[in-house]
Amino acid sequence: MEWEWLSEFLKGMVKPAAATAVVLLAAFLSYYQKLKLEGEMIYAIVRAFIQLSVIGFVLEFIFNQNSSWWIVFPYLFMGMIGISQVSVAGYTAGQRAKHVPHGKYIAGASILAGTSLTMLLLVLLNVFPFTPQYIIPVAGMMVGNAMTVTGVTMKRLRDDIRTQMSLVETALALGATPRQATLQQVKRSLVIALSPVIDNTKTVGLISLPGAMTGLIMGGASPVEAIQLQMVVMNMLIGASTMSSIMSTYFCWPNFFTSAYQLDTKVFLTE
Repeated sequence: MEWEWLSEFLKGMVKPAAATAVVLLAAFLSYYQKLKLEGEMIYAIVRAFIQLSVIGFVLEFIFNQNSSWWIVFPYLFMGMIGISQVSVAGYTAGQRAKHVPHGKYIAGASILAGTSLTMLLLVLLNVFPFTPQYIIPVAGMMVGNAMTVTGVTMKRLRDDIRTQMSLVETALALGATPRQATLQQVKRSLVIALSPVIDNTKTVGLISLPGAMTGLIMGGASPVEAIQLQMVVMNMLIGASTMSSIMSTYFCWPNFFTSAYQLDTKVFLTE
């Protein structure tokens, strides 16, 4: 009996293992084209396998407990998961915008603010019950999307200001505030970062069937129920991504300017 879980796990891993064939094909194409991405591809898939396996076992163990003590523990675990999600997401987004001073902290704070507000609204409106079974996966989806959008926003904002320094400095010399002087660059960075999320929402159901919806249908759920959940998911992804990306622009400003409201040229010297 004590080895049944291992036997079931190994049986269930046959299809995921077979699916790695497409990753190996992608790695071969990367090697053939001399992209030098094959190592990262293999590392990413191995790391994802380990991380998902660990979190899957832990969540299944917690959710199957009936003891009164375990009623409290899932919420503590949910908090730890949330902290780790935001921390890793902030670090990853900060790496994308590595030339932005304190980029990792800015990204982490932006993602935390955007996803927390979105989650709070969803819980208050009773869209999702405040239970680990709902909050942990929902938060994971929001944090993942907010991470991508925030990283692109920060990088694009810094790059746009760098290429248009003369325009920004002219505006500052004429009495504009840092916000006014960089308003166009901020708008452009937000539009570019958010466009993929909006485009995905426009084409859902026509071109693509998203993962949450597909997973429910493959698991035997009603297509109508799957569609209803997917509508909620698309709404929350747009909300969390938009709030996180906008927050990141506000947090970036103090790092781009001196206390005298002048561009800090040291920030823009590196490529």
